[in-house]
Amino acid sequence: MDRKALSGFFASIHPYLTATIIAVCAAAPDVSARVTALTIKNTQPAFGGASFGSVGTYEVITGTFTDEVDPDDPHNSVIVDIEHGPKNPNGTVSFTADFQIIRPANLANSAHRVIYDIPNRGNPGALGTLNGSSPVNTAVPPSSGAAGNGFLMNMGWTIVEVGWDLSALQGGAGFGITLPVAKHRDGNSITGPALEELVVDQNARPATLPLTYAAASGDQSQATLTVRENYGDRPTPVPSSGWAYTDGSLTAVKLTSGPFGGPNSFGPTALYEFSYIAKDPQIVGLGFAAIRDLATFLRNAKADDNGVANPLAGDVKYIYTICSSQPCRTTRDFVYWGFNDADIPDGADRHHWGDRNWWDHFWLRLPPHHEKVIDGMLNYIGGGNGIYMNYRFAQPTRTHRQHIARWYPEFQFPFADLTIFDPVTHRIDGRLARCEETGTCPNIFETNSENEFWAKGGSMLLTDGRGHDLDLSRTPNVRYYLLSSFQHGTGNSTTTGICRQLGNPLSSAPVERALLVDLDQWVSEGVPPPANRVPRISNGTLVPPLPQSDQGFPNIPNPQSTLPATPFVAYNGVLHTGDLWDFGPNFDKGIVSIIPPRSARRTKSMCRIQTPTATTSPEFAFRASRCRLRPIPAGDCGPAMQPIQSRLSMAATRQANTFRLPPRKRSGWRRATRVRHCRSATGTAPAPMSTMSARLRPQRRLWSRSAC
Repeated sequence: MDRKALSGFFASIHPYLTATIIAVCAAAPDVSARVTALTIKNTQPAFGGASFGSVGTYEVITGTFTDEVDPDDPHNSVIVDIEHGPKNPNGTVSFTADFQIIRPANLANSAHRVIYDIPNRGNPGALGTLNGSSPVNTAVPPSSGAAGNGFLMNMGWTIVEVGWDLSALQGGAGFGITLPVAKHRDGNSITGPALEELVVDQNARPATLPLTYAAASGDQSQATLTVRENYGDRPTPVPSSGWAYTDGSLTAVKLTSGPFGGPNSFGPTALYEFSYIAKDPQIVGLGFAAIRDLATFLRNAKADDNGVANPLAGDVKYIYTICSSQPCRTTRDFVYWGFNDADIPDGADRHHWGDRNWWDHFWLRLPPHHEKVIDGMLNYIGGGNGIYMNYRFAQPTRTHRQHIARWYPEFQFPFADLTIFDPVTHRIDGRLARCEETGTCPNIFETNSENEFWAKGGSMLLTDGRGHDLDLSRTPNVRYYLLSSFQHGTGNSTTTGICRQLGNPLSSAPVERALLVDLDQWVSEGVPPPANRVPRISNGTLVPPLPQSDQGFPNIPNPQSTLPATPFVAYNGVLHTGDLWDFGPNFDKGIVSIIPPRSARRTKSMCRIQTPTATTSPEFAFRASRCRLRPIPAGDCGPAMQPIQSRLSMAATRQANTFRLPPRKRSGWRRATRVRHCRSATGTAPAPMSTMSARLRPQRRLWSRSAC
């Protein structure tokens, strides 16, 4: 029976089928992931009642939502510890999170597009970035903030904020989430090893080291506090007589005596690590469900289970995420874990029953039905890695750098969107593997600054594990862009801060506004966006960091007199390296049982983007960035069309091109980056950097850090 005939058949029996399914749904428990309650706490005019051309005025709606997640649904079973969450009578696990909607007061004037802002540790970014707004919107007190240049409002777009991050609590200015605690079936606490790190910069003397999770016991013999100046130094143990828990809640540590910063204060320019046995892990991976389910509700639902109307009912056609840094690592894992496949709720009849368009949309398709949650993603400075989120005792606020957070499992294979074979873990996987299976991949802009190539694995978006350029034409729904000479965010050009040189004042906002328009035209009209503009090994713009002469960094006169005083701007070629770690036998289940992890051998890291030559203006090079890049010549940065040159056999290569893994099993070893061959800055033939045995062996990552 063809689709047209099938639709006619269902139309003829629609009244009877409706009655039957109502009866079935009344008898069966409603189990699936969905927003069940929308609590609107405040509705008020936005931006002081300002009007924006033909769109008119805006209003801001602030509140919370309750989400119920079915642990047995394959959409959710990938969430670590979901089976240990407190169950509702229907078997679901609930949580609450903040939301905010800034929409045209008259939805008839809406462009039917949602900017889905993924906050950074609870802090919104869309209005500040795209509109230049200051102050920005807040949850408490509920406010839209300032309109800035009115960019989004003049186009009639809606802005939505969603709480997802464990580190952002509800009730504050930011947008937070309240997550359930995982317990054993008998109700006893789950315990396990945890690690806290306190990084103390210059002129700082914090009084306490807060703990993400409470200690299971006040017995100091079950915990260890160490201090070091740099990551490469041997940690010095702080004796138990030199520290104590601040109170009986066992949620913070303080110094009590000794030469480690003085009583009740931690010394400056130091790195403290506190390892202990924690208890009561929150189910942090539910943050992915929060992002998925609120978007699904706003696009599809008419009302919640209590009849509270969806403020965007019938309005949403396209949803685009925007993020900067940490939340972009979240969106990368969001896609990787399959959360962009909407979990269409079993109880959706309560939202749409009697709506024939909705009925046809979901039930008159051939099974299985999959629908995108997010249509397009504008990722900025997220690098090539994921986030420490879908784990027991997770800490998504951690960010791996050269000297900090090195012991957390933030960097894990796969890095690239393209599904490839990894010669270290011997796995075949890719960031888009799941969404390619279900046809739910969003259109993505992976936009990075120079810093991400030094510090966040940006090159691993573009290269394979043997040091070859990836064929980026094989991920046609993704574009890759480098903002050459940009630092990680906009810097202050009048002060050095904790850096050797003045901050970089270049702003990404104009580029992001242009890319947002490109993204919308790509998704809604099929207009191709600009071609990839990234450094490549094949054209000599991705090169080893040393020697300096080959890398291309010029001798720039140093205008700073701060220590250490040098005649030229320092270039040491120091890379942000990574390590191969053993986190324990249950790491593939998201359980870190060895932390700090056991380290294995490391080998040299390899490549870096080429930086300015002596022909570049020294003034431009100095002000451009802490680690300067040569602007990539026009015409040299299109997608690499060459086939991947691999040492794999033809059979293995064919398998790498076609094989898709089932729901991911993490490797018990932390995968390191390898770039085995690099072209020189002059574009000569690639020279082997080192050899690699056929068996699994640990290696150091490609990533380098900025000179700051």
